[in-house]
Amino acid sequence: MNIKFLNVALGIVLAATTFSASAQKSFTSGTITMSGEMRGQAVEMKDYFTPDSSAVSFTAGPATIKVLRNNQFSYMVVLVDVPVASMKKAGLASPDDIEQAKNEIPKFTYAPAADTKVISGFNCKKVVATDTKTNKSYDVWITSDVTLPAGVADEYYPGIGGIPIQYTSFNQGQESTITITAITDTKAPAGTFAVSADYDKMTLDDLKAMSGGGN
Repeated sequence: MNIKFLNVALGIVLAATTFSASAQKSFTSGTITMSGEMRGQAVEMKDYFTPDSSAVSFTAGPATIKVLRNNQFSYMVVLVDVPVASMKKAGLASPDDIEQAKNEIPKFTYAPAADTKVISGFNCKKVVATDTKTNKSYDVWITSDVTLPAGVADEYYPGIGGIPIQYTSFNQGQESTITITAITDTKAPAGTFAVSADYDKMTLDDLKAMSGGGN
């Protein structure tokens, strides 16, 4: 074989490999699958997203719970469906509820670390996030393999420099380790982002009170 031809061919292969390794997949809508825990129980969550909306769905005991919000986090409603009790409730968050939820999320400073590893097939690097109020630090593993619409998957760590793949979430004083196991372009089922007429609508405070989560 001609040596010059071989060198050219090898160069093309190496260039293609480099491009493949650095290529970034961009999602405008799709499904994020996550694993975590809730009150000590393992839970799998689906986050269906579009350029302007997100719907996180999971099962807790006999209930299917779905949290709908826009990506600007100015609208949120919690849907609770308990088929065995023939109960379907929708709790609409008030502006004060949303502001409180935002305030409960720590504010962080970020320090990139040298550590890298592959999580769920994503090439990840570690960033140490430090709570500016408590000085408590958290390891956050982020990837640049994919991009998502603004406001999707980054509500806890905005501006961290990538998509968090393994991280700590915060909800009403509770912390939980979340791992994204897949991101696909599978579209949300029809009706995912709507509140159907068979839901009994109420305030989020009233819904929390029904579940024993009121103040």
